[in-house]
Amino acid sequence: MTEELEQRLIDLEIRYSFIEEQVEELNQIVTSCNLQIDRLQKENLALREMLKSLSPSLEESPDE
Repeated sequence: MTEELEQRLIDLEIRYSFIEEQVEELNQIVTSCNLQIDRLQKENLALREMLKSLSPSLEESPDE
């Protein structure tokens, strides 16, 4: 293997390692965001149910 080809291979391995780390970091961020979205959706549903139980006679506003 020529030195130039070997250096190109080393450069590619370095780039791959960097990209692999970025993908893992992004995966952790996406997972965290999904967990937060799930939590917020459940909280939103609970608040809606609580609001309905506190004022069952109130009608929804025309904006909703």
